[in-house]
Amino acid sequence: MSAVGELEPVLVVQHVAVEQAGVIGDVLQRRGVPMRVVGPHESLPDGAARDASGIVVLGGPMGVYEADRHPRLREEIAMLQRAVADGKPVLGICLGSQLLAAALEARVYRGTRKELGWFEVTLLPAAGEDTLLRAAPPRFSALHWHGDVFDLPAGARHLASSEQTFHQAFAHGRAWGLLFHLEAPPAQVAAMARAFPEELAEVGTSSDALMADTRRFAADAERVGSAVFDGWAELLSS
Repeated sequence: MSAVGELEPVLVVQHVAVEQAGVIGDVLQRRGVPMRVVGPHESLPDGAARDASGIVVLGGPMGVYEADRHPRLREEIAMLQRAVADGKPVLGICLGSQLLAAALEARVYRGTRKELGWFEVTLLPAAGEDTLLRAAPPRFSALHWHGDVFDLPAGARHLASSEQTFHQAFAHGRAWGLLFHLEAPPAQVAAMARAFPEELAEVGTSSDALMADTRRFAADAERVGSAVFDGWAELLSS
């Protein structure tokens, strides 16, 4: 077991500037765990999976199947495969969960329609024994902002669903994929709304409506996220 002061930084991979570590970063900072953020246009560091104490891969508007347009996605999948094989703690959020599913050889594909807004997540029985999601209530509202979905990877534990999307969260060894967002505080949600207004229009909503729901649900979601991400951070020193 490593003391916090001896930990290598957690590698945090961004795909767009407005999707940041948020509550995850707050938890790591509170625990004194350093972070190394790889920005949207930066290359992954050499030996990323080997040298980091854990890996967090955040969201973004691109699809796993668009690696020809976004070649770093292939590198991220290879990094996640190495990290899983090495037993490193991994946390994939939204696109990050899709990349983790792809790294575990599951299919990632377009859903029937975007799931965008604050909707209820329902935990499944396996979540009751899960290192992360056992800290969450059986049902809670979370921000959803995705058009793609994934099949459950072979050997993974199915942890959560929503009314629209059956596979909302899974765990495989010491790696977790969460399709929903518990890391985004209100300021980040507002930044996402400004960055992607066409996606709001596509689902028939507006920034004002989204932010009204954010004011209603974000504080509870942040409490859930803090507890869930604290469970993940605990793994960094074990």
